[in-house]
Amino acid sequence: MHWELSEEQNLYADSLREWLSARATSERVRGWLESADGQSFDTELIEEGWAAVGFEEEAGGQGGGLLELALTARELARAAAPCSGWLARAVAEPALAAEPELRRLLAERGEVTALAVRCDRIPSAPQGLSFDGRRVSGEVSNVLAAEVAKRFVIPVAGADGNPTLVVVDRDARGVRVRPHDLLDRSRSAADVAFDGAQARLIGDADAAAALTRSAHRAAVLVAADALGAAERMLAMTVEYAKQRKQFGRPIASFQAIKHAGAQMLVAVEAAYSVSLYAAASLQDGHPDAALHAAAAKAQVTRSAADLADSALTVHGAIGYTWEYDLQLLYKRAKLDRVLFGTPAAWNERIASGLPLLPRAS
Repeated sequence: MHWELSEEQNLYADSLREWLSARATSERVRGWLESADGQSFDTELIEEGWAAVGFEEEAGGQGGGLLELALTARELARAAAPCSGWLARAVAEPALAAEPELRRLLAERGEVTALAVRCDRIPSAPQGLSFDGRRVSGEVSNVLAAEVAKRFVIPVAGADGNPTLVVVDRDARGVRVRPHDLLDRSRSAADVAFDGAQARLIGDADAAAALTRSAHRAAVLVAADALGAAERMLAMTVEYAKQRKQFGRPIASFQAIKHAGAQMLVAVEAAYSVSLYAAASLQDGHPDAALHAAAAKAQVTRSAADLADSALTVHGAIGYTWEYDLQLLYKRAKLDRVLFGTPAAWNERIASGLPLLPRAS
């Protein structure tokens, strides 16, 4: 099955790609990454209205849904553009269902609200945090976009032992952020420590359901990101193989290179349909949407990481150089594999979600 986008969705994706080709050139992207400046691009994304696509209009967004967010993730990855703030907003949004004003600040003004969970695992309530009804103490490692966040939404144990959600301002006393250096500089993460930080309960929030929705969103959007990186690496590899010559012939004429290119094409075509179908499934509330999201994260990110190895093999030494874009996409695909859960972790979700016996007809 090949997933078909609507005319409007194709127009949106083409328009965003055109805008990115002008505003996120290779030179500008490398400049942002060298200076660890993800904020400049995010500001442009917000000011031009692209960051609000996929968020409901009543919440201050431009409309659209998860499929539009997936298309955005795909294009951002093709450009290797910094996206920590954008992804953090998209993942945290379900946790703000009971907070219309915070949703508006997130969608309309682009303020980063970070979900305080480990971004190297499937989103879940962190261990080791304490909440006395007013203040939070403890530490969460590897929080996506923590450096640029205005506030954190933190899952903590409530009085009854069940998870509940609280909000802590980034500038509150007792909040400390320690950044990490990632190999993929287009994303950022940091450890966040809370030492008796003032917190406010999010009223009427089903924390467990919100975390589940955020986890599924993260799975779909990271899969779409891996798809975009894989598409660009395939295009670069094909173009390079046509130009690079050995023994007086383009290496694209060699059987081994043809075979590698064919495998990469199959991986990309499969990733396209799997990731976009999963986005549409979640958006439409399909009964098996959770399984579709898990399959997309497990399959697409794994195949994109393998494709990155093939692309680098075909390119040889030039693929490692800072001046050549392949290394940016290679690192992006490798991080996507583990971002918000490894393929093995999501495959466990699939196994636990499937019935042991077939349903009776």
